[in-house]
Amino acid sequence: MGSGSAAAAWTEQQVAAVLDDPAGRMALMQRCYHGPFGSAPQHLAFRRAAMSFMRWQLRRGLLRPPFSEHPGSAWWRVVNERILRDGCEAVALSGGLTGPTSSQTVEFWLSFAQRLTARAWYRAHNGSVVAAYLERRDLAEAENEAERFFMNVVLCRVLYTHALVAGPRIALGWLRPLAPFLGDPRLGMAGIFLQLSRVLPDEYPLRNSVPFYLGQELGFGRLLDYGVITPRLQQLYEWSAHELAAPGLLDCIRDGALTYAWSLDDRDVWQPPNSLIIHMVQRAIPPQRPT
Repeated sequence: MGSGSAAAAWTEQQVAAVLDDPAGRMALMQRCYHGPFGSAPQHLAFRRAAMSFMRWQLRRGLLRPPFSEHPGSAWWRVVNERILRDGCEAVALSGGLTGPTSSQTVEFWLSFAQRLTARAWYRAHNGSVVAAYLERRDLAEAENEAERFFMNVVLCRVLYTHALVAGPRIALGWLRPLAPFLGDPRLGMAGIFLQLSRVLPDEYPLRNSVPFYLGQELGFGRLLDYGVITPRLQQLYEWSAHELAAPGLLDCIRDGALTYAWSLDDRDVWQPPNSLIIHMVQRAIPPQRPT
């Protein structure tokens, strides 16, 4: 943004005030969904998924400042900051403050403000998330193995929930009529697809190995990851790279294995376990190419 941008100045002021205050970050995100004039009831319905995702970050302590007794994650802090900055800038511009948009992701948020659809919300939210992922891969590499593994899990799940709404044939094949309902961020179902709290403890950093946490993932989460998402990973990332205008996403996957801050030599973790139920799900809902 240019130095003379009123929107840029307002955004910087809002974000700088909460960077070292996790609760303040939450409050700022909530205010963004009230719109530039404090009253945007149609926007509030979309707040559910964003707040659920952020509350999970707060519970784990990911957003704690670096000077605290137990610092949070530098990587998660910048991912969260990108969402806040893009959202605040869109609010400022929607409210009449002057200045050019700083990025394409801010354009996505402005499009959402003008057209309140589930697809527009996912494009804005996930666009900011993906931009931060791609820009700060260096910080991701500094995290331990378990944290880097779940960065990949979070990414593929947020992309998948987007596809439920905007690419239902990719997400659920012949069950695609159900997909928009399951992925709608205004409804409670979307949060289920992003739920990791049953697998991960409310602590940072993670202290156990990846196999340990995989052993904790039972029931729906395991069926979702290995039965539904894993067979679609390559297609999902290709679709998402186009949908979000983020070709760098294609560097986060190779031959169906997730490789964001993760070695291809350790691709075995993405292979489905030998489970009859998972095999049945894969056969019942096979991947399909869009027409």
